[in-house]
Amino acid sequence: MAKVDLVFRQVDERTRDVALELAKKHIRPENIFIMDDVRPFTECVNQMLQIPHECDYVVYLDADCLILEEMRDFIDQCDAAYVDAYVSDRFRGRIHCGLHITRIDLVRQMAATPVPQDDLKYVLRPESRLRNLAMKPLRLSKQFRNFEILHDHFQYYRHVFQKYALRELRSRTDEQYRRLSMAMKRWPEPNGEHDDYKIARDAIEFARKMCPHGSSSAEVHDFIKELPRHAEAEMARLGVAEKGEFTMAELEAWMSRNEHKLGFGSDPDKPKIFGIGLSRTGTRSLTSALQVLGWDCSHYPIDEDTYTELSNGQYDLSLFKDYDGLTDITTVPFYQQFDKQYPGSKFILTVRDKDSWLRSCQNHWFNRPAFAPTDDPDEETHLLMRQFLRSAVFGCYTFVPDRFSWVYDRHLAEVKEYFKDRPDDLLIIDVVGGEGFEKLAPFLNRPKPAQPFPHKGAVMSQKVEQARAEAAVAVA
Repeated sequence: MAKVDLVFRQVDERTRDVALELAKKHIRPENIFIMDDVRPFTECVNQMLQIPHECDYVVYLDADCLILEEMRDFIDQCDAAYVDAYVSDRFRGRIHCGLHITRIDLVRQMAATPVPQDDLKYVLRPESRLRNLAMKPLRLSKQFRNFEILHDHFQYYRHVFQKYALRELRSRTDEQYRRLSMAMKRWPEPNGEHDDYKIARDAIEFARKMCPHGSSSAEVHDFIKELPRHAEAEMARLGVAEKGEFTMAELEAWMSRNEHKLGFGSDPDKPKIFGIGLSRTGTRSLTSALQVLGWDCSHYPIDEDTYTELSNGQYDLSLFKDYDGLTDITTVPFYQQFDKQYPGSKFILTVRDKDSWLRSCQNHWFNRPAFAPTDDPDEETHLLMRQFLRSAVFGCYTFVPDRFSWVYDRHLAEVKEYFKDRPDDLLIIDVVGGEGFEKLAPFLNRPKPAQPFPHKGAVMSQKVEQARAEAAVAVA
């Protein structure tokens, strides 16, 4: 059984007292540390990383998160370095934020990581930035997990204003701007009354006016530091009467009215999901989309247990103790065996234009040899898995265009033939070509989410293409 500390971060949130009681009930921590009104968040992160923990895991929880399900059993069985929670956000739908389960070695590495200077990523997301920097030398990766948690529901108007002024600052990349814009399109239309959505819209416009694009890291930092004062002044200017005290009774009344909106947490009766598309067909995007819909799927696992089990013909995989499904090339040689092992499962075949797929595969396999010397046991397992799957799926260890083209056509034909009498069990989807939740959500009997479909592979492909071009120039 793990020893668990809770670091509860509050800045006078309306839900803080109820959130803490729910955390005590569902996490049952050995120790609780409360970060009370420490601002700006960079200073809060600095102070919380100085806490002398003697535990296995630290759960960092914001006071705007209301945990509605048991979590301690999951933490006790967890061995991941970092688990990011998917929650139900009032404004943005299913997103990962607000609760972070962090193994103690990563916490200590974060504390030892120098604070980056003049770094806008650190100013906007200090905890996330330090964590990412700390994970790199440890060669750690994050795990995502769906929990029944409400985020940003029932908050004070002044806090909604602060959050969405900050949200605007964090949405100045093309992708983040697209996500925010898509979420806002699904907000109720303004009716002249002040409500959460009206306040959020006002905050976004305020941030764009007072801290415009192109502001320096120092200017953004100063604006964030003054946000509480700005929020109070704007609420007074707009004549907004603040909400009253939040109680457990208000939460229970909301839950009784919205029971149909729940159901994203642990559910042993959910069907297993297998993404059986070849690599570079949008499998990472599919994995993220499934997460939004409530399925925690492992994308291309490279751990020793999975390699040993698959290479020995064992299909009752250990990873299914923690995951609802599996995606990417790992499934391709074995989807028929998984179908027999897990009756009632759903299968999703991602496809794309074959010529663009071949170019993407060429980029992806560039500088990724199947054989390489290493003294790192984890890297050795990764290479063994790479060799195993390349041989099983493609029958070659390097990129061979004609062979890849044949494998693509054969896999598509075989999957269609296998499921020809079971159309309800197979979805064929082209996420690279623009298909998304409008096909995926009905297939899994879920409502279409508010946020846009996630697309994960394009930036990496561009970077690899640039690296190949630079390498060619260097050789020339």
